[in-house]
Amino acid sequence: MNRREFTAAALAAGALGHSAAPVRAASADGAEPVRIAMLLYPGMTALDVVGPQVLLAGIAGDSLHLVGAAAGPVTSDTGLQIVATKTFETCPHALDVLFVPGGDGTPDQMRDDATLAFLRDRASSAAWVTSVCTGSLILGAAGLLDGYRATSHWCVRETVLPLLGAIPVNERVVFDRNRVTAAGVSAGLDFALALAARLRGEDDARTSQLVAEYAPQPPFAAGTPETAGPEITAKACRILEGLATGALAAAQARRG
Repeated sequence: MNRREFTAAALAAGALGHSAAPVRAASADGAEPVRIAMLLYPGMTALDVVGPQVLLAGIAGDSLHLVGAAAGPVTSDTGLQIVATKTFETCPHALDVLFVPGGDGTPDQMRDDATLAFLRDRASSAAWVTSVCTGSLILGAAGLLDGYRATSHWCVRETVLPLLGAIPVNERVVFDRNRVTAAGVSAGLDFALALAARLRGEDDARTSQLVAEYAPQPPFAAGTPETAGPEITAKACRILEGLATGALAAAQARRG
């Protein structure tokens, strides 16, 4: 039994956890696969997608779809390519989880009518509408976070999210009804485990965490502006300036 088979078996054996929007109950032969659609777009951050995909693949199996405007390789913001297996047209309509990653391409997606229309359509019936990092800004641009508590990458959380109707929250993972948003990049792993616990129960989410040996011990306490200090934060802000200003402009354009 390989890791994926082990994770699938472990998670499928668990009972459904409590949630505001539960997925289908387990059948006599075990839980049915969770139907997940993960958006891909040029300039996404690969880890935003791959981290959650690794931890959620066991409960989705062949029901996990990587969705792009067109099928085929999609290039991330660091050049790594991920293959879209479904298009906006061929992605199933019945979904348990709709997921949006962040990345440098976020401002363009906030302006892309086809992407926003796809998200609005699938979100209308999805049990969970979710994001990691600046993916929450894309959800917000689609009108899907109006009045919801939400988080995002720290560089845009307080400045851009409110312009899109969301209530910014400085937390790693935020649940508000059937909306689930996570902070920047690495928070995707926490998001996936928290959501897996809602979908299949905490014990089996813990099993998935152990299979992945997710026991972070970062060499530096510099994962937030508060712990990194002003000098390192200033350096990070310079790197993130294009993303932050582009997202702000896109949000202001949608409001105007």
